[in-house]
Amino acid sequence: MGKIVWLASYPKSGNTWLRVFLHNYITQPEAPYSINALTDFTAVESTAAFFAPYDARPASTFSTADVQRMRPKVHAYLTKLHEDLVFIKTHNAALKIHDVELCTTAVSAGAVYIVRDPRDVAVSYARYTGQSIDQTIAFMGKQGAANRSTDVQVFEYLSSWSAHVQSWIVRPKSLVVRYEDLKADPVKAFGTVVHFLGDDANPARLEKAIEFSGFDVVAGQERMEGYQAHTPGAAAAFFREGKAGAWREVLTAAQVAQIETDHGAMMRRFGYIS
Repeated sequence: MGKIVWLASYPKSGNTWLRVFLHNYITQPEAPYSINALTDFTAVESTAAFFAPYDARPASTFSTADVQRMRPKVHAYLTKLHEDLVFIKTHNAALKIHDVELCTTAVSAGAVYIVRDPRDVAVSYARYTGQSIDQTIAFMGKQGAANRSTDVQVFEYLSSWSAHVQSWIVRPKSLVVRYEDLKADPVKAFGTVVHFLGDDANPARLEKAIEFSGFDVVAGQERMEGYQAHTPGAAAAFFREGKAGAWREVLTAAQVAQIETDHGAMMRRFGYIS
């Protein structure tokens, strides 16, 4: 039995929202927990600083093989961050590269995986990266898609959106939660997460944590304080809108058709199309 609980998702699918909720639920603060303190109880697996003790070069020079050689050591180190469960954010698929797991099973206690309608992901991810929606749709449909190493974070291997989702839903001890369910019925959906993690989900405590992690709250914090984890040069705001179904106002019919062609089977599985 490992210690790491992976907080996993394809990018722009609600991972940060889950981390905000967990901080507010775990600490029970009198005021909303700062979005700039999310490393207090969660860590980001791809953070370059975690790899520095094993290779002193700038992380931007690391090859894929370099990173994979170090990943098991980094994951073993991450288990020591807290005495109890350790919550680790990842956008990696639950696959192997260079015959090394991207998320080491031996140190894992389980995973919470958030899945979101890929049509909304495409809109949000494009705005975040500054790429066009068409470029983003092509990236999401590409087997082997990855984000390269920078001096801030090491490479993340996503593969296609469908392959990413598939890799996590078949992984043992994984709770799969739809982003749309978190929006539609947060008490039930976040309560399911808390139960999965072994807590009774006291109703008052749960509702307060949900209130403190609401989109209007975190967006307000970003306006007042900024969001330090926001990628430099990315879109003006990290917490832009967060609503489900926004794709209907943005995507063209051709763009919708391409996403449904690329990911139809997985979209049907999660009720995004019939």
